[in-house]
Amino acid sequence: MKTSKIIILAIVAIVVALFFTYDLHTYLSLASLKEQQSSFAELKAAQPFLVTGVFFIGYVLITALSLPGAVILTLAAGALFGLFQGLLIVSFASSMGATLAFLVSRYLFRESVQAKFGQNLKAFNKGMAKDGALYLFTLRLVPAFPFFLINLLMGLTPIKTWSFYWISQIGMLAGTAVFVNAGTQLAQIDSLQGILSPGLILSFVLLGIFPLIAKKIIAMVKSQKSLKQFKKPQSFDYNMLVIGAGAGGLVSSYIAAVVKAKVGLIERHKMGGDCLNTGCVPSKALIRAAHTAHDMRNAAKLGISNVEPNVDFKAVFQGVHKVIKEVEPHDSIERYTDLGVECITGDARVISPYEIEVDGKILTTKNIVIATGARPFIPNIKGLDQVNYHTSDTIWGLTENPGRLIVLGGGPIGSELTQSFARLGAKVTQIERGPRIMPREDEDAAKWVSDNFINEGVQLLTGHAAEEVVVKEGEQFLRCTHDNGETLVPFDTLLIAVGRTPNVRGIGLEEIGVEINERGALVVDDYLRTNIPNIYGVGDVIGSYQFTHTAAHQAWFAAVNALFGKFKQFTVDYRVIPWATFTDPEVARVGLSEDEAKAQGIPYEVVKFEIEELDRAIADRNTAGFVKVLTIPGKDKILGVTIVGSHAGDLIAEYVQAMKYNLGLNKVLGTIHIYPTMAEANKYAAGEWKRAHVPHKLMTYVEKFHRWGRGK
Repeated sequence: MKTSKIIILAIVAIVVALFFTYDLHTYLSLASLKEQQSSFAELKAAQPFLVTGVFFIGYVLITALSLPGAVILTLAAGALFGLFQGLLIVSFASSMGATLAFLVSRYLFRESVQAKFGQNLKAFNKGMAKDGALYLFTLRLVPAFPFFLINLLMGLTPIKTWSFYWISQIGMLAGTAVFVNAGTQLAQIDSLQGILSPGLILSFVLLGIFPLIAKKIIAMVKSQKSLKQFKKPQSFDYNMLVIGAGAGGLVSSYIAAVVKAKVGLIERHKMGGDCLNTGCVPSKALIRAAHTAHDMRNAAKLGISNVEPNVDFKAVFQGVHKVIKEVEPHDSIERYTDLGVECITGDARVISPYEIEVDGKILTTKNIVIATGARPFIPNIKGLDQVNYHTSDTIWGLTENPGRLIVLGGGPIGSELTQSFARLGAKVTQIERGPRIMPREDEDAAKWVSDNFINEGVQLLTGHAAEEVVVKEGEQFLRCTHDNGETLVPFDTLLIAVGRTPNVRGIGLEEIGVEINERGALVVDDYLRTNIPNIYGVGDVIGSYQFTHTAAHQAWFAAVNALFGKFKQFTVDYRVIPWATFTDPEVARVGLSEDEAKAQGIPYEVVKFEIEELDRAIADRNTAGFVKVLTIPGKDKILGVTIVGSHAGDLIAEYVQAMKYNLGLNKVLGTIHIYPTMAEANKYAAGEWKRAHVPHKLMTYVEKFHRWGRGK
């Protein structure tokens, strides 16, 4: 703790100790006030300015130090100065004192509290940033809440100091007026309880909850206003219509069908969305083929002769499409029809919050879920229109070796395809604008992947910005700028994988006033509602976590909130979101990375287990990677995990569950793991944490005990 903080704490502690040691609190009692009333009145008549100033400063100090007696001083203000002047003095003195207490609490404790519990307080901080003023005003209106406690707790929140002051000034006015007015009739007061009768407390409580009720009413009015311009049908064809049959659309329609709602699922192209047709499924099928080719070239480490594979690209991609066909029934129209979902093929256009037009036919619905996904983002590169470039949507049509292949982009998609094509025999150059590939991962994790790429023959150009496609004398080049100038990179095939942009435009949402942000994503609240309350968004279209499993997670909340929101609404839970990049080695993560913890100023401890020490990895001759766990300093509570290595995407599941249900590393360590498996790496990482937190002093006594047991 800083020296200045220690000094302030010491001063406060000394003042509080002196206050109680010398029984100063006895002077701030109702009996004492009544006894001294006439003396105070005479002193005030003789020296009005001095008494007023001393009283004001004393009130500020009592409030700032959270000492008992503010209520008595408020009564004294009424008795000494009358209603108007007393209310004026106490109103400003109490607000200034409260603000001082607020600032002391903020300076002394907020940094440490937010550092220690920052992850758990994210939702609370977000709520305070959005509605903190309303919450504070509500609390200030109810004198039954201890105001000193409100001052101290608010200091730990993100609310601004000026907002705290003026809200306190206004919010405490009603309660202050009651006590100051009571002070003007001091002789008739027998106890403090008499001032706040049950009826008066109830009145204040009702006054206090009024802002919250008003907020709900305003929200309802705004919702109704957004719907008022549209004619509401007398009856509806559906309880819910879903646009888009990717992961988000499939799951939300399935949930609706399970609860016996009439639901329609509209898809213009192929069921299964990007994941099945152009994303997760085909990329993993391609990775499997590439992995086999790599193993053939490196079989000698197992005592088998290396073999240079004869890669038939046409056959490889036929195999990829065969995998898609085998998975396709899981997402098919037939299956979802059997589950109770009405599957509708065609182009959907939202023409009102209650109506969707599909190929000229108008369907009415009580709720709409937008799950239209995203598409590859195409950067503005000069001359790009001169060449036939590919994206992650179109690359699956290849039938031959792409030759000199440029993969533009160092994220998960670009990295997975870079390694796959390199292993299948293409001459690959991966270009990334930033300083490293896989920028969302820690540097040590990204380095394992980039070093492996280079070892496998990939030309890796980081810190290179693609500026222009140049075609001269029949040769194609990508001109890139970098710190040392510029480079012309020749290519036969160009694959653009620099991110994805939401599919929002062109389906009628803008025309009916649905809000879209500057990144082109659908704007939704914590319940996944858009600004039009019966239209929801899930998956890539809302631009948050662009993962298939996250879209499916959101879909449950959207469906339940849409169908049962009148009774109960559920805030979507983003506390524990895992992901993996399926390169070799794989990289999987959940929670905080080390880079994020540093950037956010969150204290952490880190333990790391190198997979090269794991028996199963040694037996498999695949020892690349590590398990890295971030914990709260001195505790086994997990803040985040990064795993690099074979099957990292599978291994991370144990930590996902641990974080979801607040299980610490001691629980992971105490769980039996099968030997020999890669999963033991999780246990050994927990063991590394345990060894780092051995109670050495206790072990000294244990050692002495055992020595005594040996008679020595």
